[in-house]
Amino acid sequence: MHIADSRVAMLPASGSSRIGLGALCRRSRRADSLSKENLITLDGLIKEILPDGRFRVLLENERRIIAYTAGKMRKFRIRTLVGDRVQVEMSPYDMEKGRLVYRERVAHSGTQLRKGNRR
Repeated sequence: MHIADSRVAMLPASGSSRIGLGALCRRSRRADSLSKENLITLDGLIKEILPDGRFRVLLENERRIIAYTAGKMRKFRIRTLVGDRVQVEMSPYDMEKGRLVYRERVAHSGTQLRKGNRR
């Protein structure tokens, strides 16, 4: 009997819980592929603000990439401006794109912090 045949034989006969063979195969796969654990984190400097929450970033190794803001930065409305120092996470598969995960807290010249509630 083939492995796929044995998995089908183990399926329940009732029609209440239908699980396809593809779902069984997907569950049995291991997460050996590169995922969040194998990201590369680099420091960079924001050079240009692009539409749709994207930025052109100059990395510490003098490479220019396009990065987007991470979900937590978007959720807490962390503003990033030209000249900010940031940390970028990149996948080893695509070294042209990245995700902004941290902005260093550096006071800008010419900007003032507002006191009180912001709307």
